[in-house]
Amino acid sequence: MSDVPFCSSENACTEGGEQTNGCEPVCINVSRIYDSCGAKDCLSNLPVMFTEANQKIIDGACSVKISNVRIITSTVEVEPVAFHRGFYSVDMMYYFAVTVEAYTAAGAIPETVTGLAMYGKRVVLYGGEGCVKSFSSDKDVVCDTSDSDCPCKYPYCLPRATVQISNPMALSANLQDYNNANPITVCRTFPTCVIDYLDGEPAQPETQRVLVTIGIFTITRLERDVQIMIPSYDFCVPRKECPSAPDDPCEVFSKIDFPTDSFFPPNAIHRGDRDSSHTSSFKCGCEN
Repeated sequence: MSDVPFCSSENACTEGGEQTNGCEPVCINVSRIYDSCGAKDCLSNLPVMFTEANQKIIDGACSVKISNVRIITSTVEVEPVAFHRGFYSVDMMYYFAVTVEAYTAAGAIPETVTGLAMYGKRVVLYGGEGCVKSFSSDKDVVCDTSDSDCPCKYPYCLPRATVQISNPMALSANLQDYNNANPITVCRTFPTCVIDYLDGEPAQPETQRVLVTIGIFTITRLERDVQIMIPSYDFCVPRKECPSAPDDPCEVFSKIDFPTDSFFPPNAIHRGDRDSSHTSSFKCGCEN
């Protein structure tokens, strides 16, 4: 079975549903991206919240060093923009797990503690308009209890927002004196998975708190389910067999190429035009 290029004009399907060169027009249901945006954000001086036990370690530390940051989860909410039909605001709240090394004295072995940092962001994107209510056999029964005829009041009429975030970059961390006489009140409920990850509720600092700087890359998009016609050439039948893995570990190891670049790092300036000898398997001896 030969491969058929999708963008070939000579293999395009004719109108009316007739087959041409093995091509047949089919209708599929997909998520169409109506609008999207990318961002490169440097989140500076984010306060980190710790559990009561870990906060005591921070209160007694003389310095901290950030070691790792990972994204735990993110909440995403969509609301229509007033007086701007077809546009929606996307509110995102990112929850980061921040791991720092706390030094209680100069030259002392640091204690590793993990806390929570949050960052909220809002973007406005175009998401089109929809005035239908969709029901499916593979979903739970949901009743529309609102008395409004406005389609935007029905949740299924809103576009679906999706946010993708790269692995955060841990840039810096520092201690800041904290005045407990003016505590910062966090007026929000944390997701259950965040509390389970921290193994407890965040506590108020006593004398100091940790501020971190994080770098992230994100892509936010608005999608709607639509039906579109596409050319179909054939089913995706596998074109090769799945070979069985050999039992001999040395045989598996013998098929791995020698990591030449690990021993002889290529010049960054000439990385794109290296000769083939750098990418081929390792050979002993000199060649004339």
